[in-house]
Amino acid sequence: MIHNKIQQGIKDGIPIAIGYFSVSFTFGMLAVKSGISIFHAVLISLLNLTSAGQFAGINVIIAQSSFLEMALTQLVINIRYSLMSLSLSQKLDDNVKVRERLAISYGVTDEIFAVASSKPGNIGARYMYGLIFLPVLGWVGGTLAGAAAGSILPAEIISALGVALYGMFIAIVVPVAAEHREVKIVVLTALCMSTALYYLPIGKKISSGFSMIICTVISAGLGAALFPIKEEQE
Repeated sequence: MIHNKIQQGIKDGIPIAIGYFSVSFTFGMLAVKSGISIFHAVLISLLNLTSAGQFAGINVIIAQSSFLEMALTQLVINIRYSLMSLSLSQKLDDNVKVRERLAISYGVTDEIFAVASSKPGNIGARYMYGLIFLPVLGWVGGTLAGAAAGSILPAEIISALGVALYGMFIAIVVPVAAEHREVKIVVLTALCMSTALYYLPIGKKISSGFSMIICTVISAGLGAALFPIKEEQE
């Protein structure tokens, strides 16, 4: 079975687009609040298409960190997309050409990967184009709406809406951590390390970008060492 209808891809992408709009709205608002222009905020969303990477990137920009810190931060946070693309490439139909695979790789996100991977059989380029189209439109459109709102809303309302970002991360992390002990240990490790680097004297000498990298790599490495995923035996 090969799924290669662009209409089906667009239909499957509607829920993702709705979710992306609300999250990117917060990003656009935060970007403008941080001094980034509306145009550049939209450009960031159009060229990056990575929620965690963009929010982390804003923090690096605010801290006026180096390009090296920005590059390492994005590498650590977004390297999972390379693994997703490798996995998804095995599911694409053999008729999907290299240039089409390169175009599809632009839109590989967590949610798009999950939907595409869940389809039985193989998938074609036209289905992937349809699946990617609306989420990208929702992400960029949400950024534009949030950036525009952030430039005209009163500071009190912007500050209140900014809490939505933290609520979003809590809503993502807490349910999974409560269900899986492994995730809970990794999250608590990252939390303790981040707190220590913030309050201890040695942490004052480390920029926020490198602090994020250190916490991510060590906590993820600890999780991989303590809770390795066993390969399935055929």
